[in-house]
Order: sequence, then C-alpha cells, then structure tokens
Amino acid sequence: MAAGEEQSREYLRRHRLPELLHRLGALLLFHRPERPREFLIQVLERVKAGRRAEGEYPFLMDEANVDAMFSLLDVLGQGYIRPAQYREGAST
Repeated sequence: MAAGEEQSREYLRRHRLPELLHRLGALLLFHRPERPREFLIQVLERVKAGRRAEGEYPFLMDEANVDAMFSLLDVLGQGYIRPAQYREGAST
C-alpha cells in the first residue's frame, strides 16, 4: 500500500469519519427531512455541542424505539431476553 493511501486511511480512522458518515446517512434515511442539508448542519451542530458536553449526541433511535424493539423480543413479557434472542434481534 502506498504511503499516501496509508496516511489517508489513518486520517479516516483517527477521526472516525466512516462511522460519522454512516450515522449521518442513517439519520437522513430514518428522518427523511424536507431540507436534508439544513438537517445535516443541525445534526453536526449537535455533535459539536455534545463533544463540548453542552448537549446530547444525536441518536438514531429514542427510548420509545428501544422499548418497542425490546417488547418484540420479550414476547412473554418477562422483562428480560436471553442472549440468543438478542443475537437474533441484532442480526436482522
């Protein structure tokens, strides 16, 4: 691998840019805003504020979404799921 390519990969890794771009894309597809550029700017401002501990980092899912997903896996209402159920749910 060429030195320039390795430096580029290290830059991406160090700044976690692939993860950020993946999250931004997922947020766009989840929310489908009418004005995607403005939406992305707002999300990035929230990320910036979150890094300064002035706000929360934008999440794809809120607590209600997590509760709904848990309920789908906890079909008997036991209040817990087995590791096998978790793996099955995480793989879909």
